[in-house]
Amino acid sequence: MKTKGLKKDKVNVVTLGCSKNLVDSEVMMTQLRGNDIDVTHESDKDDSNIIVVNTCGFIDNAKQESIDTILRYADAKEEGIIEKLYVTGCLSQRYKDDLEKEIPQVDAFFGTMELPMLLKKFNADYKHELVGERITTTANHFAYMKIAEGCDRPCSFCAIPIMRGKHVSRPIEELVKEAKNMARNGTKEILLIAQDSTYYGLDIYKKRNLAELLKQLSDVEGIEWIRLHYAFPTGFPEDILDVMAERDNICNYLDMPLQHGSTKMLKMMRRGTTREKQEALIERIREKVPGIALRTTLIAGHPGETEEDFQELMDFVRNTRFDRLGVFPYSHEENTHAFSFEDDVPDEIKQERTDAVMELQTQISQELNQEKIGKTFKVLVDRKEGGFFVGRTEHDSPEVDNEVLIDATESYARIGDFVEVEITDATEFDLYGNLK
Repeated sequence: MKTKGLKKDKVNVVTLGCSKNLVDSEVMMTQLRGNDIDVTHESDKDDSNIIVVNTCGFIDNAKQESIDTILRYADAKEEGIIEKLYVTGCLSQRYKDDLEKEIPQVDAFFGTMELPMLLKKFNADYKHELVGERITTTANHFAYMKIAEGCDRPCSFCAIPIMRGKHVSRPIEELVKEAKNMARNGTKEILLIAQDSTYYGLDIYKKRNLAELLKQLSDVEGIEWIRLHYAFPTGFPEDILDVMAERDNICNYLDMPLQHGSTKMLKMMRRGTTREKQEALIERIREKVPGIALRTTLIAGHPGETEEDFQELMDFVRNTRFDRLGVFPYSHEENTHAFSFEDDVPDEIKQERTDAVMELQTQISQELNQEKIGKTFKVLVDRKEGGFFVGRTEHDSPEVDNEVLIDATESYARIGDFVEVEITDATEFDLYGNLK
């Protein structure tokens, strides 16, 4: 008598939202594979019988994308295409009870800190020996590293503390171990991320310890670029600037979300700073790290923002001349401090203001890029696309910043290599060049 063999589970992890979510998915995949479970990330094939959707719940558009994705896989489950559907991440953390009622096809919902519980659904255990190990889903030569979880800031517009909890730093030794593992696997660039990277260390070392972390990571052999993201301006640990200036493998790049340029609006946003303090900090940063590229993000249309406030924001952008900038229309998020205010800026005005900031920044970016023509930069090659090798300078983070396009018909480069490129032309958001 023959018995039918049991089909082995195959899991497809689908990640939505930011790079911090991507790291969570990579940790989940590492744990699943460590338990001998077959797992892929955002596979195009239809050979997975279990789907795990890692959701984003930050603003309205992200929430809608997450819901649409869950519903698509819920339909697939009803049609028998998949057998199990699990949902985790920020949206699940924030709206678990509502989601369970509205989408009963989902087998289980999990919060942002419930990976061990999710693993139990696979009869798997959380393996502490895998801490510091990680399957990366990015190109092999760069990887994100989450140095902390959660946030203690009281920003009026932000729901992250609701979804991610209080700030918790990861120990330096754990991060150094992870960096060494990455380097052994071919990673050349590490992108440091957190909800608030400049708060790093206060909880476990009783002081802001980002400078020490940067020093120890920069000593890891094989890591050629370290890039710092999400530096909160209030209480900024200026000792990191000395480390950035001293260490060649720490990029002259800083992502510092400032959110506004009006002191009145910064107060309403509960940012703990003023326009004057922000401008003074930017001046010191540029003085201590000459040639640094500054990236920021801004919000247009927060409750209480008048036309005068907005013009002050425009003036701030015009005078500061950020190298990189993103701006978002305000999203009225329940359970945040700002939700108690009237959402008094109409959506069309929010969008008009958002577009106006980006139009101004496009002009600034064009002018700054034109100044690069004739100069030579070290470029990390990310991919080949059409007739070009596409890479980035130390002043550019993946997906959000400038790219350098190198004519592939005239030269040869390998993905993951550093090359010297002379810039020959520039547009608002792209540079063109030739290999030296």
